[in-house]
Amino acid sequence: MKLSAITLDCPDPLALSLFYQQATGLEPHPKSNAEFAGLNREDGLLLGFQRVDDYQPPDWPGQANPQQLHICFKVAENLDEVEVRLVELGAGKPDYQPHDAAKARVLTDPAGHPFCVVSE
Repeated sequence: MKLSAITLDCPDPLALSLFYQQATGLEPHPKSNAEFAGLNREDGLLLGFQRVDDYQPPDWPGQANPQQLHICFKVAENLDEVEVRLVELGAGKPDYQPHDAAKARVLTDPAGHPFCVVSE
């Protein structure tokens, strides 16, 4: 098996796709629309975003609305600089940080999905 796609539920696929495009530099899928948007990675992996009516964001770190998925991104840059850039793009930073701040940070995307940025 080869992983070909990861899809996140959200209220606004185009907006969330734009956040991740700006954060990662991935190319938009040419058939992105208001119901489903995607980003293509060079190796063929698709990061997708599908619209869900009455979407409820995860409750990090609580379990009232479990996260169900957690994506990690390796970064070569300084984590402080990466965090500032992502927050400027619309990411949030939860108070709860389970990792050593010098090695990893948990942020949330504009739809509330937690994700990590991890030093290479």
